[in-house]
Amino acid sequence: MSEIYFRIAIIEEEYIHKKYMEIRMPESSSKPVLVTCGLPYANGKAHIGHLRTYVPADIFVRSLRKEGRDVTFVCGSDTHGTPIVVNAEELGITPKELVEVYHKHFDETFKQLGVYFDAFGTTDDPENHNRTLDIVNRLIEKDYVYPKTIEIAYCPKCNRFLPDRYVEGSCPHCGEIARGDECDQGCGKHLEPGELLNPVCTICGGPAEYRQQEHFFFKLSNFSDYLMDYLSNDLGGTINARNYALGWVRQGLTDWCITRNLEWGVKFPGHDDLVVYVWVDAPIGYIAFTEEWAAKAGDSWEKYWKNEGEIVHFIGGDITYHHCIFWPAMLKGADYSAPTAVVASGMVKIEDKKFSKSRGNVVWVGEDYLDHGFHPDLLRYYLASYTSHTKELNFSWRVLQEKINTELVAVLGNFLYRTMLFAFKNYGEVPEGEVEPEVREEIEKALKEVKTAMAEYEFKKAVDSAMSLASFGNIYFQSHEPWSLIKQDKAACGQVLYNCLHLAKALCLIFEPVTPESMETAWKELGQEGDLHTTMYDDTLVPLKVGTKLAKPKILFTKLEDDRIEEMEEIANQRVKAADAKKTAGKGNGKEPAKSEGMEPAEEAKQAEKTGEAAKPAEEGKEKLPTIEYEDFAKLDIRVGKVLLAEPVKKSKKLIRVEVDIGEEKPRQLVAGLASYYAPEELVGKSVIVLANLKPAKLCGVESNGMMLAADNCADNIVATLMPDKEIKPGSRIR
Repeated sequence: MSEIYFRIAIIEEEYIHKKYMEIRMPESSSKPVLVTCGLPYANGKAHIGHLRTYVPADIFVRSLRKEGRDVTFVCGSDTHGTPIVVNAEELGITPKELVEVYHKHFDETFKQLGVYFDAFGTTDDPENHNRTLDIVNRLIEKDYVYPKTIEIAYCPKCNRFLPDRYVEGSCPHCGEIARGDECDQGCGKHLEPGELLNPVCTICGGPAEYRQQEHFFFKLSNFSDYLMDYLSNDLGGTINARNYALGWVRQGLTDWCITRNLEWGVKFPGHDDLVVYVWVDAPIGYIAFTEEWAAKAGDSWEKYWKNEGEIVHFIGGDITYHHCIFWPAMLKGADYSAPTAVVASGMVKIEDKKFSKSRGNVVWVGEDYLDHGFHPDLLRYYLASYTSHTKELNFSWRVLQEKINTELVAVLGNFLYRTMLFAFKNYGEVPEGEVEPEVREEIEKALKEVKTAMAEYEFKKAVDSAMSLASFGNIYFQSHEPWSLIKQDKAACGQVLYNCLHLAKALCLIFEPVTPESMETAWKELGQEGDLHTTMYDDTLVPLKVGTKLAKPKILFTKLEDDRIEEMEEIANQRVKAADAKKTAGKGNGKEPAKSEGMEPAEEAKQAEKTGEAAKPAEEGKEKLPTIEYEDFAKLDIRVGKVLLAEPVKKSKKLIRVEVDIGEEKPRQLVAGLASYYAPEELVGKSVIVLANLKPAKLCGVESNGMMLAADNCADNIVATLMPDKEIKPGSRIR
């Protein structure tokens, strides 16, 4: 609850999501599963936004394998499209040379993070060229593709047609500055060639004009009924992907231009002057990479793409439209299997600010994290445990420190180290003993919860359940006081240690998908045979072999100290200042600032930078929220409260701990992110509005049991608590 801003129409969807998942759980655990990740664009370095997709997907794959599922995990670099060509031209190299650099970079970075694909190809591989041509030709043969003469932006100065990122202008739907294929600054709608108003060439900055040219269209409109049925009844995954796509289908689908004026890409059949649109050949890469895996493994790619297996796509929420509408329609038209699940993540913020490479609000995986010696498992844990996969993830160095120190270090690491060190010093091996019923029940409970959460793509719930087992282990160890028992009855102490070591073994297996390298270290210290990464979940209940030699344990997780965090915060602050200075300098001399590195071009409208005018931001607070029933509103327990106490939260610049009288026997403790807007003493005595039945959450180690409601005007940096206009008794309900 680092943000307290509350919009009344947003209702918790846990019950709806549960029901949705009940009808979308895999029917059979015997089917092979293909898991893919949205392709990283080979146009810049890996940043933390990428990992929002790849780390959870890797965790999911590892977990499935621990259940004995037959899983194949593929991905690859997206290497075509105008951004690649534009950047290569600016650097004076070929597109192929550019993508080779970044393909290698992503491959190495993923492996450093413990993300291992069975195949990691590129969309420029021969397999993808061949598979793309096969699918496009099938669509042509079945009359799903047709030619049409349309108007295309053309730059008379550069003497070239301007596809996608080569042209910018005004969105015809909302009026915001947009690029040629998408309104990325405004309404987010996909744009077809010729739709932009007031087109401008991004190469020379001059005005463009529209000229007629023949292009080819996919009959997407023919698949409306199929997609409505598919999305409503067949597609699993996360409900945000399904509902987003259904909204677009209900609005009506238009045919889709699938050719572009480029030399770099997959040539359109019979037309050497055209290539297929990048959003045609990029998802086809999933099939091509499966083919590459199958050729090496001596297996069949058809078992996934010809109606035999399950196909699960992990993607960022911003490419839901392409994966839930374009992609299944293409597959249906060409007689391939459609995805069985699309898992769409929430967006990423950096220190409570919108992710933006050009503004410096970015964390690079290499130079900002790995190069500073931070262990990969810490970031994997943060990404999995911060929030629900479908919700917005905020990366903060302070929150990372808090979670690592209070959870990985103080709970999991503490239990594993104290257990194994005590056992090593006093026994040197697994002592005589047997698993007690209470311990077995706790392991069974945790394992069941973890499996269920993983199947529902609720990685935070899985981690929370696993961490609860570690908490139980600490309580068990502490309550049995083995340090005293060893002096009185070594055999009885051995029984206690046997159960603690068995819990340690179970934790290694359950936490392996999330923190694989650290758990492998602990596994070896326990003297366990075999590869932890291929050991099944069911082995958590197999008793430890008495007499197994133990190794002297290492401290698996160490505290992140303030000085390290302060160093990283200073690096981040300097990056933001440098970005601001660059933008200011660019506006002052009329030149466009240099592009910041990353997967995509800068998020800000480059045309506005060229003219020295600030791009008009999308209006805040104008998101179209779902219409709700009164019964939904009635689930909210909203009351009037009076603030009795307010004080700063230690180690936080934004949080205030408050105690509020809401008509109960004891004041309710809340944590509010108001320190930037109110001094604590200003809140004392105030009447406020409190959402009382919000699930408790811990912020910087302080439990918050509700939410103070406030209104915000982000443009003016104004936040104000809500309060009644008349004196009213604390505890009075808002209806």
